[in-house]
Amino acid sequence: MQTRTKVMFALPFAGLLCGLAAAAAPGHKGQEASDWSTQEMPLPLAVKTADDLRIKALAERHYLIFNLIGHGKVAWDSGDFATAAARWEELLKVPGLDSATEAVFRPLAKAARAKAGGAAIEAPTLPDTGTPEVAPEKPVEAPKPKPQATVTGTVSGGENGPGGAVVVLKPLNGKVDVRPAKGKVMLQKDKQFIPHVLAVPMGSNVSFKNIDPLFHNAFSLSPTRKFDTDLYGKDEERSYVFDKPGVVEVLCNIHSSMLGYVVVVDSPWYSTVGASGTFSIKGVPPGAYEVELWHESMTNPVKSRVTVTDEGARLSLNVASDRKAAQFPPDKYGKPRQSQLGY
Repeated sequence: MQTRTKVMFALPFAGLLCGLAAAAAPGHKGQEASDWSTQEMPLPLAVKTADDLRIKALAERHYLIFNLIGHGKVAWDSGDFATAAARWEELLKVPGLDSATEAVFRPLAKAARAKAGGAAIEAPTLPDTGTPEVAPEKPVEAPKPKPQATVTGTVSGGENGPGGAVVVLKPLNGKVDVRPAKGKVMLQKDKQFIPHVLAVPMGSNVSFKNIDPLFHNAFSLSPTRKFDTDLYGKDEERSYVFDKPGVVEVLCNIHSSMLGYVVVVDSPWYSTVGASGTFSIKGVPPGAYEVELWHESMTNPVKSRVTVTDEGARLSLNVASDRKAAQFPPDKYGKPRQSQLGY
């Protein structure tokens, strides 16, 4: 009978009343008429959240109202007016009963009570499952953003000054999320690579765009990233992804005086030092960091340590000049070449 109850519970309300009337009609046994529903809601409703609790309370309230209406109707149709009166009187006690339901069943309850002789009877009372007060859920607080500081400093030294040095901060504890940068471009203009030094995070795509009215052939023999654009003319460009940290020396196979650097870093906290020797790195979480300083005048990067507080940190760094530029830069095949004039 439980399966039958579940099916009936899913039907429109008018269909349910028709089923109740049929159950009370002659030819039906009393036991069958009383088995069409139970006082317990047959649908199990799990409660895991506040919303689940509200849904369950609302479903139980509607099921209670349905039971009181239905049991009263079955009793009325079978001539048991005392039970009909008791059920409908309980119905009228449901808190917040809508006015339309009350308008229908208040006179019916009075009529049933009159037909029963006007004396109330002791009848089982279904529990009041009116919608309970549910405390609102506390809003989930978003995690507080970690404090961020600014690291500033000055760089001195360098054969031609500190401009073009790259300062990188790497946390001593834990890994960092390095995201590729977009829109990174190294121009070929007036027979120069501009900017002379381009620092990019690992995974960035760099475009080499020629805006000179002549051909260029940018290339690199550096182990960090070898590439060769071949000849390309004005307003043409070639793009390459730099997915390995390190320094990439960029040359032109036509113009031996052209020299540039792509410095690929494995940290989101870095800065290219200006001609004045100053730099600023923003958005640095407080903590302990390794400081790495690179400059083209240095044979190897210089490393040191710094502790960044909530107020940030200030650094003073120096560039050595122990590396000399090659007198005869190689061509793209790795062979030394003389400087070219006029073209």
